[in-house]
Amino acid sequence: MFEEGKFNKALLILIYASIFVYAKTLFTSPFEFYIGYFAYILLLPIFILRHSFPRIFVFAFTFLFFYGWFHVVNGNNTWAYFLKIFLGVSLSYLFYYYVIVEANYNVQRLFELYLKGVYIVSIIGLIQFVSFKLNFSLGYDYTYVFNKWGVIKGGAFGIRLNSIFMEPTHFATFCSSGVFVAIYSLFVKPFYYSYKQCILVIIPYFLSFSGMGYWGIIIMLFLLAINFGFVKSAVFGLPFIIITYIYLYNNVYEFRDRIDGLTEVYETNEYEIGRTHGSAINLYDNYNVAKRNFSEHWLGTGLGSHPIAFDKYSMAKKIKIGGFANNAKDANSMFLRLMSETGIIGIAAALFLIINFFVIRRPNATEIDETYWIISSALLVMIILNLLRQGHYFLFGFPFFVLLYAYNSINYREKYKI
Repeated sequence: MFEEGKFNKALLILIYASIFVYAKTLFTSPFEFYIGYFAYILLLPIFILRHSFPRIFVFAFTFLFFYGWFHVVNGNNTWAYFLKIFLGVSLSYLFYYYVIVEANYNVQRLFELYLKGVYIVSIIGLIQFVSFKLNFSLGYDYTYVFNKWGVIKGGAFGIRLNSIFMEPTHFATFCSSGVFVAIYSLFVKPFYYSYKQCILVIIPYFLSFSGMGYWGIIIMLFLLAINFGFVKSAVFGLPFIIITYIYLYNNVYEFRDRIDGLTEVYETNEYEIGRTHGSAINLYDNYNVAKRNFSEHWLGTGLGSHPIAFDKYSMAKKIKIGGFANNAKDANSMFLRLMSETGIIGIAAALFLIINFFVIRRPNATEIDETYWIISSALLVMIILNLLRQGHYFLFGFPFFVLLYAYNSINYREKYKI
């Protein structure tokens, strides 16, 4: 379906819009309708008619539905919360599964199209930065296009780049796989990006001044060390990782402020409004909510139920300053949300996904072989960052990257009969 022709290119643009374009909604009630949802509406019915329904999805969705229904009946969730998330999760995973099927399981091509998208939004980020320094508002303030977007002031240069994303953290998180490829291409050998393109991708990433983005750099270096021989790489790579952390802590205020806030609140179990970083308070509060909900319901309380648990256990819900309950719905972290809503099964599934489908670099790998581990590690960076900090199950096409990670490993095993 995606081989040639202008029509197929239009379909691909529509599909990738469902990944990159989330800063504009057409309406917000009874749910937020993003531009990218048009891809679901137009293509999902066609995909369903063209292909069989995957059996593993039948089992997973059936379990999630009846377990969610059980907790709605028992007062731990509401139909509104549950159905909103259940339908979003099931439809998005089904949609992106069919996208991979339509592409004949060509993970490399789909990933390269994502890399092209990262390059485009990075260029937009650079335009945003230059326009801000030139005080050209139309070049850096895109509120005339996007209604869920804003200029984020801060950083060393007065602005934190978010390109077409809602927040700098979103920009850094969902471009992190592309940045991994850029770092590999720049310091090891070219893979998709030219040296010039690597620079144009890496610079905007740092200019986001995202704490999670900087943690992403450390994760990237760690994964490179694993793939190139952990013991050998540790001798050279570990000092570099430590130096990178020290540099970021001492020179990037946003990074240091978040680290200090998290350290303080987890060590003392206390926080002070106006002094402790707000994101640290949010994360710590949701950690306590998820932990208490998990201790009472070790299988979780069903998809969409975290806001109910938040109302029961939150310490910060009564704070009258705006922003401290903004993450009540998504737990501020996908790992915490899985803990709260899906319990031990969800956590086990996430760990199984990461470990079982990880592709490590083969010694003396050929150039074609290299593709598998590069894609695997690049996607794993994004998955880990989402588990740590981004709690929305299907924002920015996250299921697409989870499925790419799995099918990249499946393709690898089929090729080498592993």
